[in-house]
Amino acid sequence: MDFSYLREYDREIMEAMEKEIKRQEEHIELIASENFVSIPVMEAMGSHLTNKYAEGYPG
Repeated sequence: MDFSYLREYDREIMEAMEKEIKRQEEHIELIASENFVSIPVMEAMGSHLTNKYAEGYPG
């Protein structure tokens, strides 16, 4: 993913994210609820699709 805007806007947050990416790449995660998502899923979750919010039942 391209984090160029974040890198310029908040270097401290970007450094924390880079450390977390490195941790995820170098260690195995044995807790099922903390499995890692793929890059395509991360891109989709950070897109305009997440601007929608709904609660309850349709109709």
